[in-house]
Amino acid sequence: MAWLVTGGAGYIGSHVVRAFLADNIDVVIVDDLSSGHAEFVPAEVPFYRGSILDAELLGRLFAENPIDGVVHVAGFKYAGVSVQRPLHTYEQNVTATAVLLQAMQDAGVNRIVFSSSAAVYGTPNTDLVTEDTPKAPESPYGESKLIGEWLLRDEGVATGLAHTSLRYFNVVGSGHDGLYDTSPHNLFPLVFEALLDGRTPRINGNDYATADGTCVRDYIHVADLAISHVAAAERLQAGREIEPVYNLGSGDGVSVGEIMSAMAEVTGIPFAPEIAPRRAGDPDRIVASGERARRDLDWQMRHTLDDMVRSAWEARRAAA
Repeated sequence: MAWLVTGGAGYIGSHVVRAFLADNIDVVIVDDLSSGHAEFVPAEVPFYRGSILDAELLGRLFAENPIDGVVHVAGFKYAGVSVQRPLHTYEQNVTATAVLLQAMQDAGVNRIVFSSSAAVYGTPNTDLVTEDTPKAPESPYGESKLIGEWLLRDEGVATGLAHTSLRYFNVVGSGHDGLYDTSPHNLFPLVFEALLDGRTPRINGNDYATADGTCVRDYIHVADLAISHVAAAERLQAGREIEPVYNLGSGDGVSVGEIMSAMAEVTGIPFAPEIAPRRAGDPDRIVASGERARRDLDWQMRHTLDDMVRSAWEARRAAA
């Protein structure tokens, strides 16, 4: 038996795949490579190239492989772009999830771990976000992730689907050489590409109500995140009690200024970041409690900030 990882050729999905393999659990991958990379797929893992909007492809995949459950990582993950492309975002994140759930139901597969997002909270009015913090998404992306959670909840009522949703915050670092974040919108790759191109990285605003004036965010290592996906899958498979949602957060925060200092030290490229104007809607601080996930999903911060920067930098340079 195996677990299907949708989006398993992407940055996060490829780490989830390797966490399953490290636990001696077989994996199958489906990915359309719209943001994933074929070279991220281990040679021994069955790989279906295509969209989860393709019900026929999913039907064939489930017919050809004994699937125990699904880790659903595939999706359109660019919150800012989603404001300009709401229909595309809803198609990729809501319609595609519904197609996947129908294919699972048709195949008799009734376990799923869903990749959700901190974007469901919008701009929370609290110093420490918990799973019970009010949901107020501020982009089609955040809305689509919340709807995905609702779809799982409703399928659980209707069909007995066993499910949980993991709300990510800022995922960084690398657990394997050659696996790195290629997003054109995330902070770490933006800084690395600037340094590699000889440009000066920038900070959007330094007048926030924080210790150094820059935004404080929750940064978590991708390998730690991947371990908790396996723990969630194993808990579902064992039929143990599981919460419908978990925050994968540090309980602490790191400022953008602190990240820039760590980047300069780890890379050996000294720089003073350019200070740009604030971005509209950026709150001073967003940090989440990971206590519920620590209790149930082997969640812990195994990596320091320097570990996160160093592993991400080494993986990016190994791929250069």
